[in-house]
Amino acid sequence: MRSFDPGYAHAPYAALVGEHPGPETYPPREFRVEWGPIFHRGRLDGTARVLVIGQDPATHEAITRRILVGTAGRRFQGFLHKLGIDTSYVLINTYLYSVYGQQAGNAHADDPDIARYRHRWLDTLVTHNRIEAVISLGGLANTAFDIWRNDSDSAPYDGAHAHILHPTYPDSASASGTDYQVAMRRLLKNWNSALTTLSGAVTPDVQRPLDLYGEAFTPSELAVIPEADLPAGLPSWMRSDETWAARKGAGAEEKRATIVVRIPEDERPF
Repeated sequence: MRSFDPGYAHAPYAALVGEHPGPETYPPREFRVEWGPIFHRGRLDGTARVLVIGQDPATHEAITRRILVGTAGRRFQGFLHKLGIDTSYVLINTYLYSVYGQQAGNAHADDPDIARYRHRWLDTLVTHNRIEAVISLGGLANTAFDIWRNDSDSAPYDGAHAHILHPTYPDSASASGTDYQVAMRRLLKNWNSALTTLSGAVTPDVQRPLDLYGEAFTPSELAVIPEADLPAGLPSWMRSDETWAARKGAGAEEKRATIVVRIPEDERPF
């Protein structure tokens, strides 16, 4: 039997998805609304104990219709594995739509209209699950968490919270001039600190000795996205650690409108 994510057909998620905001809330000049909203990844059956807030969906996510399945997702899946959390998690993003330029993401960090719908998801998830820890991936996600907690109308939550560097921090930092290895060591040191704190706050699915990171990711620490996290019928190579989707185009407009999907050579049955 194949496992798969059954989707959003049941309450209360059917209403949440059916009432999602569009261009009236997410300006098309700053968000790729044309690729549609991408809501979550993980458990919606009441079994989640870890709630994760990411940033925004990227290229791979636009195809799989689930968040954090690319490089960031595989790195963070390994983080969850170290906590002993193999299934009991749910992930949402700060933004439903892909940000068109980092400046746009920062400009809408405290946008009340965007936050209003995001709070409905957060309230629902902490109400319908026994969430023991919330993990914020990066600054935008942490701002989203703080706004939610400071809203007097938010659902009560008294569990742990960890703000960690975004999984792709080394990549973005090196693009801005920081040495990649220095940035990677900074990320993993930050993650080790969070693991040490969270390991005492989260009930694991599988009890494992706490295995902290070294100075770089090992192959085994880049975990494969579980089949049960994705819609039925998606091929296994969409969960691999290879880059199989990329934005392509001669100009900015064409690149925004085009994602090229290519099956990795070692996954082709011919």
